[in-house]
Amino acid sequence: MKRAGRTVARGRRGMSGQRVLKAEAALVGGVALALLCWELPSLRREVRIWRMAGGFRAGRRYP
Repeated sequence: MKRAGRTVARGRRGMSGQRVLKAEAALVGGVALALLCWELPSLRREVRIWRMAGGFRAGRRYP
C-alpha cells in the first residue's frame, strides 16, 4: 500500500529557506565577531578610564 501525501522534491536546484537562514546567521555572526575584535582595544581603554574615574562608586562625585 502506497502512502498518499506530499512528496519532497529532492532534485531541485537552489537553496532551501533553512539553508539561507543558516548562511545569513553565519554571516551576521562573523560580522559581529569582526566588529568586536576591531573595537576591543578601544573598549579596554574606555573600561580602564572608567575604572580610574571610580566606576560605579563615582556616581555621587561625577553627576
